[in-house]
Amino acid sequence: MAKQQTGQVDARHYDVITAPHITEKSTLASEHNAVVFKVSGDATKPQIKEAVEAIFGVSVTGVNTLVMKGKTKRWKGKAYKRTDQKKAIVTLKDGDSIDVTSGI
Repeated sequence: MAKQQTGQVDARHYDVITAPHITEKSTLASEHNAVVFKVSGDATKPQIKEAVEAIFGVSVTGVNTLVMKGKTKRWKGKAYKRTDQKKAIVTLKDGDSIDVTSGI
């Protein structure tokens, strides 16, 4: 299969990036040109980079991923486990920025 042109938004890009992850720590990371996203569990770093560049129109210099393991909790005395979540810390080129508070 031939490689698609970069910058072309495809429906699969929205399947890779689920939502922005907005916390105090991710806000502090934004001072260093980094944005944190929740991504699908089977997304790879090249897929995440391609999706961010296509959706937001910025240049990505690096992608770091982590899997946050789900905690075991109790509800009405019965134990259950929260699902695992995968997060991606995307570092942008100097001068580029993403405003996650506004819509796409």
